[in-house]
Amino acid sequence: MRRLFWFGAGVAAGVALARKLNETARKATPSGMAEQLGGAVRELAGAVGSFGAEVRAGMQEREQELHDVVERGSAADTVQFRRIDAPVADEGAASGRRARRAGR
Repeated sequence: MRRLFWFGAGVAAGVALARKLNETARKATPSGMAEQLGGAVRELAGAVGSFGAEVRAGMQEREQELHDVVERGSAADTVQFRRIDAPVADEGAASGRRARRAGR
């Protein structure tokens, strides 16, 4: 009985190994490689399409938010800009100095 079990286990392992080898050999052929490449390209195209759809949805959402802000027109939501004029220095002194960074 033990010998029959080990014989069956060996046959099962041999069949599994033969199938795996055949599958690997088929993938190594030019048609198998083309199939794998085609699958990868389809997957990439799907990912790019999904990304584009998410970007468009985000753009529409942001556009709606901005449209709502403009429609409300309340003073609390509006952004006010003020003009900041740079001081005018004489050209001779400015050329000899390096510009200072903002915040220093």
